[in-house]
Amino acid sequence: MENMVAESFKYMILGMGIVFVFLYVMVLVLQLQARLIAKYFPEKPADSGKETAGIDKKKVAAAIAAIQHHKNLRK
Repeated sequence: MENMVAESFKYMILGMGIVFVFLYVMVLVLQLQARLIAKYFPEKPADSGKETAGIDKKKVAAAIAAIQHHKNLRK
C-alpha cells in the first residue's frame, strides 16, 4: 500500500512538472512572437484629424437623436 502511495506522488509530481514546463515554454514563445510582430509589423500612429474630415456633423447628430428616441420608446 505504501508503495502505491509513493508511486502516485511520483506520477503527480511528474505530471505537474510537465504541465509547468509546457506553460513556461508557451509563455516564452508568446513573448517571442509579440516581439517579432512588433518588430516586423509596427502599429501605425492614428491620425486624429483625417478620420473626422468627411463626417457630416448634422448626420451624426440626427443618428444619435434617432437612437435616443428609439431607446425612450422601449421604456
